[in-house]
Amino acid sequence: MRILRIAQKTYPEVIGGGTYHVHAMSRDQAAMGHDVTVLTIGDGSRSRREERAGYTVVRRPATAEALGNSLSVGVARFLRKADEFDVMHAHSHLYFSTNLAALKRRLDSIPLAITNHGLYSQSAPEWVFHWYLRTLGRATFDSADAVFCYTETDASRLREFGVGTDIHVVANGIDTDRFSPDGDESDRIAGDPAVLFVGRLVEGKRPGDALSAIEQVRETHPEARLHFAGKGPLRADLERRVAERGLDDAVAFLGEVPHKEMSELYRGADLFVLPSRAEGLPRTVLEALSSGTPAVTSNLAQLVPMIEEAGITVPVGDSEGFADALSELASSPERRRRCGERGRKLVVAEHAWSDTVARTTAQLDALSGNGHR
Repeated sequence: MRILRIAQKTYPEVIGGGTYHVHAMSRDQAAMGHDVTVLTIGDGSRSRREERAGYTVVRRPATAEALGNSLSVGVARFLRKADEFDVMHAHSHLYFSTNLAALKRRLDSIPLAITNHGLYSQSAPEWVFHWYLRTLGRATFDSADAVFCYTETDASRLREFGVGTDIHVVANGIDTDRFSPDGDESDRIAGDPAVLFVGRLVEGKRPGDALSAIEQVRETHPEARLHFAGKGPLRADLERRVAERGLDDAVAFLGEVPHKEMSELYRGADLFVLPSRAEGLPRTVLEALSSGTPAVTSNLAQLVPMIEEAGITVPVGDSEGFADALSELASSPERRRRCGERGRKLVVAEHAWSDTVARTTAQLDALSGNGHR
């Protein structure tokens, strides 16, 4: 099967759950014998074409930027001429590149699948994307032959927005052997408890709520320490707040951590925190739970069933609630142990990466057989 994968960003140029998903899916499908090309937007620091991990990366420069989103005339030109592929697989409806792939599908016979990595952007106001989902976003989904969602929650929401395309729930997965409680712990993690935030430092992830929470946790657990693993536009503001409130010994900024080091980071943490206003089914949550680390997250509908077994959920924006939840788990090592065991068991049973690859590949194969030549 000749697969054209369309992704706005790629790993390791950009470190994140979505970019690693694209890389690992392409790597593993190539290992299965499929011919995989990833079309992406480059910044000029790497070659326009590169062979790596068994698949091909084709980069085209950005032409314009808006709300953290790049539009590329080069991507449009490549898609217009691309007729040698059996199936297209675009990642996230939030990117212009996926909009272009949808247009390509309307003008061509090559079938298209879109993976929804989360309904809303972390970089723009929520009202913008409510409007987007009712207009161009819906048209983009409806141009596809199939849509993959991580959870039934997101699938139901798309149906509520009027999306009529076939929607398949394909759970996000991770390497549960790599992310396990067994192995070395990172020496970059310290504190009692050691709390870990992993993600981009953008408003949608609400890292400021984690910072406010740790300040309150320190009132009863003075050795508590929060670690931010990630980069983003809010870092300078967070650092300013840390300095103003005298929290230099309570907060560590680790920057962008390579994926190969993340398993040790999770093992070194006592608690994982994610106060996001919106998510799909974050790889970071799965990695933390698979590593035996309890989680405190926002009470997003798709996370509640999982986190109820392996931590505590808190309403979005409730920094005091996050502080209370972190303090509650910090005060009970036995409860943390039980949550860690349950989280690990759940992820191993329901979120193995091999299953994600197998189900995605089977769906793409079905499309390629029915929709092209």
